[in-house]
Amino acid sequence: MKFYHFLLPLAALVLISLPLVNVLRGMSTGKKARRNIVLNLCAFFGVCALAVVMPVGGLVSAASEAAAAGSAAAGMGYIAAALSTGLSALGAGIAVAAAAPAAIGAVSEDPKSFAKALIFVVLGEGIAIYGLLISILILNRV
Repeated sequence: MKFYHFLLPLAALVLISLPLVNVLRGMSTGKKARRNIVLNLCAFFGVCALAVVMPVGGLVSAASEAAAAGSAAAGMGYIAAALSTGLSALGAGIAVAAAAPAAIGAVSEDPKSFAKALIFVVLGEGIAIYGLLISILILNRV
């Protein structure tokens, strides 16, 4: 095995976990939190650049080069499934982040509004379920 088979996953792990050091220290407020977010994004794109520049496919799969060359369409299908699930979960998180505190406030003022408030929170979660269903349909085609 070559040295970068061990070095690249280690570098990826360090780049991804680097912003968490300040979070564990409790220094994640204000400008420091903004700097941590920027650092986390840079680490993510750095790992993506490493994955493009120096692929380590031999570690992940034992497929031959001929089989790997023919599976470009399958790879795009897997990327599409991952994007549909990930982005729909992100959208659901944003929706629930806005709806849940409002629902809690409405229920604390009027306990009879629990069912109405719960419906709005569940509608936000439905977005993630739709994305998961789309990714299952994509994976059935691959």
